[in-house]
Amino acid sequence: MYENNTKDILLAKQGDKEKFNELIENNKGLVYSIVKRFIGRGYEVDDLYQIGMMGLVKAIKRFDTDFEVKLSTYAVPYILGEIKRFLRDDGPIKVSRSLKELSAKISALQKEYQDREGIEITIEEIAKKLKVPKEEIAMAMESNNVVESIYSKTTSNDEDGINILDKISTNKDEAEYITNNIALKEAISNLENKEKQIILLRYYKDKTQSQVAKILGISQVQVSRIEKKILNSMKLKLIS
Repeated sequence: MYENNTKDILLAKQGDKEKFNELIENNKGLVYSIVKRFIGRGYEVDDLYQIGMMGLVKAIKRFDTDFEVKLSTYAVPYILGEIKRFLRDDGPIKVSRSLKELSAKISALQKEYQDREGIEITIEEIAKKLKVPKEEIAMAMESNNVVESIYSKTTSNDEDGINILDKISTNKDEAEYITNNIALKEAISNLENKEKQIILLRYYKDKTQSQVAKILGISQVQVSRIEKKILNSMKLKLIS
């Protein structure tokens, strides 16, 4: 999974289209695994996937052998960066066309009422005149408010100010988190069937060693011995 020969990457960087396309094909799964983290934000998966692929292309073109890492590890920050940049630059909130149209009607009605009566019209009156539920009126009015970007500076001094994202950050390195997950999946994919079952039951299904032994028809001692062997093997692969 996501295994790539450094020689192939260098050939792709030098213009070998066949190797380049091969690398793209081999790492499609990597891009999609990152895209899945951004599903549900109002964007089509295919659009985010294409943005992520742009990051993969950049990673291949800029791959640095001095880092002595796999392409998948090297590419994660590029793919994440492209997707996050797209989300940042494309605007913080997606507003539907119907909501925009309602908002425009509300604005016109507010101006007309203010000019005629000299006071602000209430939400209840707007709802009555436009024959729209108050909740929709409030939502449409809220959509007009300026949304502060999480990348905005918290002070007027751009040099010293930190952005809002920095203040609410969990201090978790997202690129490192994804890379570790990829490495873990690779390590698990290389296990034998019984070993995979043990890891799945123990660490994903929260089964005890005794329960696993009963399910697989082996002794608890065997489960313990196999589990220990698996963990030692995976540890060596993850730190190598």
